[in-house]
Amino acid sequence: MKVLIADDDQISRMITKAAVEQAGHECLVAVDGDEAWDLFQVHQPGAVVTDLMMPGMNGLDLCRAIRAAEDDSYTYLILVTSHGSRNDVLAGMEAGADDYVTKPLDPFNLRIRLLAAQRITSLHADLARYRSALAEQARRDPLTKLHNRLKLTEDLGALQSFNDPNPDDYCLAMVDVDNFKSYNDLYGHQAGDSALAAIASTLAAEVRDTDGVYRFGGEEFLLVLRGQSVEGAGAVMERVRSAVHGLQIEHSGDPDGVLTISAGLAAYNHAHRAGTEQLLKEADQALYMAKATGRNRVSVSTGGAHRPQ
Repeated sequence: MKVLIADDDQISRMITKAAVEQAGHECLVAVDGDEAWDLFQVHQPGAVVTDLMMPGMNGLDLCRAIRAAEDDSYTYLILVTSHGSRNDVLAGMEAGADDYVTKPLDPFNLRIRLLAAQRITSLHADLARYRSALAEQARRDPLTKLHNRLKLTEDLGALQSFNDPNPDDYCLAMVDVDNFKSYNDLYGHQAGDSALAAIASTLAAEVRDTDGVYRFGGEEFLLVLRGQSVEGAGAVMERVRSAVHGLQIEHSGDPDGVLTISAGLAAYNHAHRAGTEQLLKEADQALYMAKATGRNRVSVSTGGAHRPQ
């Protein structure tokens, strides 16, 4: 564990440093609260042993600053007081400290507290990983392993952030599997699920890592093509459409004899700064046009008008 010591007294620093290193921990040393705060921000130690009274930022201020800066991580804070008065201990705990020791420092007492610190910070790290895994799971479609509509909403919100005066261009592609209901009727829902998973994998494989592929619902998918012009996005979607056709998933109820997809494209660019809801509507209308003009094709929205590729 990485331990930060903050103390303006040289002898106390030396005793504390020796105790920390004898316990097998990596040690960082600061001579006042300001330096300790700078070191904390750079190194993110698992534990901090800080004197209560120091020049600049005192121990209470340092505890408050560390607690305010924490996100998923947790730092175990040990306050060092000169006499351990009740008021000092209470003030330290209210400022965010986990424990305290008194001067003159007893290395054994500090070592015991560092053992507790290691256990507590390890538990917090496990919880942080668990929360991260749950958050990722909540944003994944269990069948296709693609991101879901919750993640799509977050990503579209980031793309059109009001804090960005010059947002990047991007295109949305609404994708639907052609005649999928009849496929399920003919081959069963288990085959339908396998087909959706195969198509989802193909969609993801045909775009860049910087693009987004989402299961929008049922047999519908949505692609977010970042930094793409309408022409570029159209070329991407033609490649995607061809790749799905190339899977050759048999479908006797389709005129092509295999499962195919149709797609509708809408663009966000300097000439068309539409909101996300409007763009989704335009992509959906373009998809409807692709369906109406024969399926297995890509149709492009031009801000209300639509044209096939």
